[in-house]
Amino acid sequence: MRIDGDGLYLVAGAALLVGAILPRLLRRYAISAPIAFLGAGLLLGLAVDRSRLSPIAEPALTEHLAELTILVALMGVGLAIDRPIGWRRWKVTWRLLLVAMPACVAAVAGAGWLLGLAPATALLLGAVLAPTDPVLASDVQVQGPTTGEGAEPEEDDEVRFALTSEAGLNDGLAFPFVYAAVFAATKGAVGGWALEWLAWDLIGRTVIGVAVGVGAGWLLGRMAFSAPLPSFRLADSREPVLALAMTLGVYGIAQVLHGYGFIAVFVAALTLRAAERSHDFHEELHGFVEQLEHILTWGILLLLGVAITGGLLKPLTLAGAAIGVLLVLVIRPLTAWVSLSGTPMRRSERWVTAMFGVRGVGSVYYLAYAGPDFGADLPWLWATVAFTVVLSVVVHGVAATPLMRMLDLRRGSSGAGSNRGVS
Repeated sequence: MRIDGDGLYLVAGAALLVGAILPRLLRRYAISAPIAFLGAGLLLGLAVDRSRLSPIAEPALTEHLAELTILVALMGVGLAIDRPIGWRRWKVTWRLLLVAMPACVAAVAGAGWLLGLAPATALLLGAVLAPTDPVLASDVQVQGPTTGEGAEPEEDDEVRFALTSEAGLNDGLAFPFVYAAVFAATKGAVGGWALEWLAWDLIGRTVIGVAVGVGAGWLLGRMAFSAPLPSFRLADSREPVLALAMTLGVYGIAQVLHGYGFIAVFVAALTLRAAERSHDFHEELHGFVEQLEHILTWGILLLLGVAITGGLLKPLTLAGAAIGVLLVLVIRPLTAWVSLSGTPMRRSERWVTAMFGVRGVGSVYYLAYAGPDFGADLPWLWATVAFTVVLSVVVHGVAATPLMRMLDLRRGSSGAGSNRGVS
């Protein structure tokens, strides 16, 4: 049986209904909602026309759907973080971003080169698989903003804070590595573009993204909580849909100015959160964003499952599978473990933080974005990235609940770390 046309509305409605129920049903079991949705997508692929539901056939649709999903997730995690930003307070984050992430890129690219990939293709694979995911990792992230009268916001779970803040920033910080791979494929020798890449793509666009995020977040904070005219105080309107308007507006400004929009959105959310930390409007904004993120994530996972049923993994080779396994089980855990040495985290916390470098929607976005410049290798790249994402979803989805419960019990505060459904 093939479903098309109006039948797709039935499928979409059923998927949303199942998505609303699954997180509650799976809460007690070591099966995350992403695993279930991926499985549902595999089954759905047997019933629908798969010819157009492929990231290779529809790169623009894949890119923009993944882009929107990441943007919404970045606003959500930025609003959820209680800890004020600072060099010492965010020490574990800077270690993961400045040490573990470049090391992961280099290790994956090196493994790819040793396995026979062209240098540019190997670098692209390392860059695409570099960002950890703010979308699929909510079982191991902070639970949401602490608000209300008398609240003293401060994260008390170093593992969840580290994974949340890392995912919030490294989606944007993967861009320079992606550009380096594209330049290597299109501009030839490194000497012809390295200086421009360093000055503009690594430093300049990052600075613009941060500046736009701080400026827009400060302005939105003023408008939300302390505008001179009551009619302009967004917090008084109690319209959480403003979170989506903020997300798209900030991203648009950063992109127009050629900065990194992912960084701008996350920084804007942090700045807005800092404007009035105890106000419960943050909780309303976060709740709306979280629900929208769930819907978009369900769609991405269902489509990925359909594409896999349609043959997305056919070009996968032993080398591609080996890279995915190495990244998830060896490269990420070791590089993150080393990067966190000297931090106040306990040994068990370091290992859990190092393990949960979830790969997901960010990798889908970056490959859809840069893929057209790697036409001959594109089917293999998609197969390798899809395999790695599926492996990460399964491994991390199964491990998240028992390992986080273990850490909570060791802290003597199992109630403080109760799970919410994975988005």
